[in-house]
Amino acid sequence: MCGLNLPQHENLLAGADSHDDAGVYKLRPDLAIIQTLDFFTPIVDDPFVFGQVAAANALSDVYAMGGTPLTAMNIVGFPIESMDKQILQEILLGGLSKIEEAGALLVGGHSIKDDEVKYGLSVTGTVHPDGLKTNKGARAGDRLILTKPLGTGIIATAVKQKIATARETDQMIESMIMLNRKASEIAVEFDCHALTDVTGFGLAGHALEICDASEVSLELTRQELPLLPGAVEYAERGILPGGTKTNRKFYQFRVILTTKPEIAENWLLFDPQTSGGLLISLPEEKAATCLSALQNAGITAAMIGTFTPLTGKCPEIRVL
Repeated sequence: MCGLNLPQHENLLAGADSHDDAGVYKLRPDLAIIQTLDFFTPIVDDPFVFGQVAAANALSDVYAMGGTPLTAMNIVGFPIESMDKQILQEILLGGLSKIEEAGALLVGGHSIKDDEVKYGLSVTGTVHPDGLKTNKGARAGDRLILTKPLGTGIIATAVKQKIATARETDQMIESMIMLNRKASEIAVEFDCHALTDVTGFGLAGHALEICDASEVSLELTRQELPLLPGAVEYAERGILPGGTKTNRKFYQFRVILTTKPEIAENWLLFDPQTSGGLLISLPEEKAATCLSALQNAGITAAMIGTFTPLTGKCPEIRVL
C-alpha cells in the first residue's frame, strides 16, 4: 500500500495507516462505526466448522476494537459447477451460527465462481468513541494477557498431514470457533490500555504492532504461554506451516531469545493463528483481577509478559 495516498479525516479514528484490526469512523460524539473484512480458504475439512471458524475470525476484529458487531455480509468463492451445493450451504450455516451467537444480523453478501473455496465476512459494528480500543496505548509497566492458546497453524498442518489426533483436532477447533466477545467485554470493563487479536502474523508480530504503536518494548515469559496440545511436539518434528517460517524470518531480528534459543517451543511465537485470542494490555494493579475474571468466564487466559520502556530506536521483544 506504499503507493496509495491514504485519506485523512477528523472523524477517521482508525484507518489503513494505523495497523489496527478495523477501520473506525465517528458518526457523532457518542457513536462510531467499525468496519472490517476477512476471508480465507478452508482450514478444516468439515464445511460447517469451516464456516464457524471463518465467521469467528472476522467478527474478532470488531471485538479487538472494543466494539459490538451489528451486521455481517458473506464473502464467497465457490466452484459451483464442480462441487456439491450442499457444501456451500453448510459453510453458510456455520457462519450464520456464529453471526447469531454474536447477536449480529446477516444482511446479504456477494459470491463469485472460483476454483478454490473461500469464505469470510464483512462486518460492521459500533463503539462509543471514548471507549474505542486500539493497539496504541500500552505503557511501560503494563501487563500483557493472552486469551487463547497458541498453535492453530501448526496443529492445522498436522491435520492436513493426517497425523493429528482427534483430541488435538477437537481442541484446535474449539479454540478457533470461540468468539472473542466475552474476552473483549471483560477487557473493556477493566479499561485496558491497548487491545488487538492474534492472527496471521503470530504472537510476535501482533505484539510488536502494539509495541510500535505505543513506543514500548515487551518482555515475554515463555513458560507462561498457553499452548494447544501437540503443538510443541509437532514443531520438534518440523511440522510447520509456511507462514510460521515466514513470520520468524521477518520478525526474528526484533525478538531476542535470551535463553534456550534452539528449542522448538520458540516456533510458537511466530505461528500464524486463525481466529486467535486477544492481547490485552492493562495496568499491573488491574491485571490479576482481570485475569481471574477471564478464567472464571471459561476463557483460557494467561499473563504472558510485561511492557518495558523503549531503550533503542526500535521496539523489541525479549523472551525470558
